[in-house]
Amino acid sequence: MRIDLNCDLGESFGAYTLGNDAAMMPLVTSANIACGFHAGDPQVMARTVRLALQHHVAIGAHPAFPDLVGFGRRALDATPEEIENDVLYQIGALAAFARAEGARLAHVKPHGALYNLAATRLPIADAIARAVARFDANLILVGQPNSMLERAARGHNLRFAREGFADRAYNRDGTLRSRREPNAVISDPARAAAQALHIVRTQTVTTPEGETIAMPVDTLCIHGDSPHAVEIARAVREMLERNGVRVMSLGEGRTTNDEGLSSSVLRPSSPQ
Repeated sequence: MRIDLNCDLGESFGAYTLGNDAAMMPLVTSANIACGFHAGDPQVMARTVRLALQHHVAIGAHPAFPDLVGFGRRALDATPEEIENDVLYQIGALAAFARAEGARLAHVKPHGALYNLAATRLPIADAIARAVARFDANLILVGQPNSMLERAARGHNLRFAREGFADRAYNRDGTLRSRREPNAVISDPARAAAQALHIVRTQTVTTPEGETIAMPVDTLCIHGDSPHAVEIARAVREMLERNGVRVMSLGEGRTTNDEGLSSSVLRPSSPQ
């Protein structure tokens, strides 16, 4: 078995530091780097790209609604055209920093409210997928399994990586439990590690109510802005590797015959 570990990084801004990117980067295999709309700025983006390259971590854009005040976790009343152009703008900004260091982007993962809306609203999902395809159809789009974003990726012939969360609770429909609800965030490293291993092994997850739901994944996320992020990331990685799971970035050393990472990441299926 193998899995990618991704983390939302580069979310500091100006004089304000959020998370511990230097400690998180050696523990993950893919970095979703903020592009200035919900967090990050040119200096932070440049530093984070260099840090990812130093640790051989795949670089991905983490576009969001233009919402610095709300950290991108508020749904804005934006049209699909606005969303498409905002996402394209953010991918291009981060790609410039990667190119300046002799690197390329590997993936795109929407952030916050944009991610959650794309899971259930096809016009928003399609706007994101269209922006990714317009920029580079070789990029991997990351999102929730069996979501509208996965459907949109197929429609634009994009590779799609299905994502699970080690540090978040789920609703029975497979969506993430709102942070406003109790027990939505898993802050205990041991619990997060146990959930990560369970998801990878069984391709299911257990809701707080005890219901088991399908959760096929190619990558697991650990949020870099939580107070115990480093401890959680270390516990998750140690748990996975101790149980024979190889932790590798999306596409690294894989062929269509490899086990673990699904072929949906490597070869888009025909649109339904």
